[in-house]
Amino acid sequence: MSLEIDFPNLTSEGFSQTSPATEDYNCIAWAAGVRDDWWWPDPGFVSFWPDQVFRTETLAAFYAAFKFLGYENCADGQSEVGFEKVAFYLRNGKPTHAARQLPDGLWTSKLDSDIDIVHTLRGLEGPAYGQAVGFMRRPSSQS
Repeated sequence: MSLEIDFPNLTSEGFSQTSPATEDYNCIAWAAGVRDDWWWPDPGFVSFWPDQVFRTETLAAFYAAFKFLGYENCADGQSEVGFEKVAFYLRNGKPTHAARQLPDGLWTSKLDSDIDIVHTLRGLEGPAYGQAVGFMRRPSSQS
């Protein structure tokens, strides 16, 4: 993974690395608050996925998985007092990535099996992940 090629907006938008590369978890698990498992709905991929949620690589499946965690759909990624949010990125109509909003309004992401970073939503938009198009929220545990 080349940050400059895969995420051309990161340089102009700014980012900071928050942890080293690891294969212990992926972006979906990280967005769900999990640091010891991979989450992915593909039935042919050995990973965790909530039993109650269908295993298809669709935005609907990701929404259903995060509804299981207490999230509800919302309009956008704007910071809201009292809520924590997740954003789903899609490329060619398929989910590619999830990010979790931090209390300061920035976002945190795990880049596949690479590093964790803090970034803006636009920072990860581009050829690797596509666009941030799906958003969910739940009451913040920090409020």
